[in-house]
Amino acid sequence: MAILITGHKGFIGQNMMAALPGSVGYEWGDGSVPLDGIDRVIHLGAISSTACNDWHKLREQNVAFSVDLLHACAARKIPFQFASSASVYGPNAKTFRETDAPDPQTPYAESKLFVENLILTQKWPMPVQAFRYFNVHGPHEHHKDQPSPHTRFRLQAAATGAIEVFEGSDKIHRDFVPVEQVVKVHKHFFDLTASGVYNLGTGKAKSFMDVARDIASDTGAEIVEVPMPRLKGYQRYTCADMTKTNALF
Repeated sequence: MAILITGHKGFIGQNMMAALPGSVGYEWGDGSVPLDGIDRVIHLGAISSTACNDWHKLREQNVAFSVDLLHACAARKIPFQFASSASVYGPNAKTFRETDAPDPQTPYAESKLFVENLILTQKWPMPVQAFRYFNVHGPHEHHKDQPSPHTRFRLQAAATGAIEVFEGSDKIHRDFVPVEQVVKVHKHFFDLTASGVYNLGTGKAKSFMDVARDIASDTGAEIVEVPMPRLKGYQRYTCADMTKTNALF
């Protein structure tokens, strides 16, 4: 099976390429997307910074390119998987079910929801699957502008012997999902004809402080609390409801 992976040089893309040897990689700006002979597209490529406020860039790279690629795949009936984000739930979500009303509070979240809505409101001639990633962590994450606490804390511990956490981090909980699980779900859905939007997390939430304590225990680093900056749309709690996704396993 010939698989095209967009964003293949990114964190999740590198892990996906390693798990699917022989796949074709594509990055934004590489020219025409090489769809000849492709049996499946995994569209990971995007501006991934949740703090990006440049709507022109987000519209061009996250929305317009995704829409064009989706329609190009539809013309060839190539199954399409799209990397969305739990940020579409917004900062006040409690249940995190796919049927909940989305409440995107950032341009990044709006860009992901736009493509989701297109997927859900049109009839496609092939399986089209969007995955709402929760907080993914794992190998090859070090180059990210916003690495997960798992990676950021370990880098801090190694560099300075101290882990910086925001004040009140014992009350900030996230659903931290290993990238290996993300790859596993994508691969499992290859064999399914189901289309739609699916959560991709663990169904469990853990506090930032607990992550810091685990890493401090491993490394001997000190934990230092620092002031919490004001962040628009910041999610203090995420926990995927995995009922819909797990039902397909």
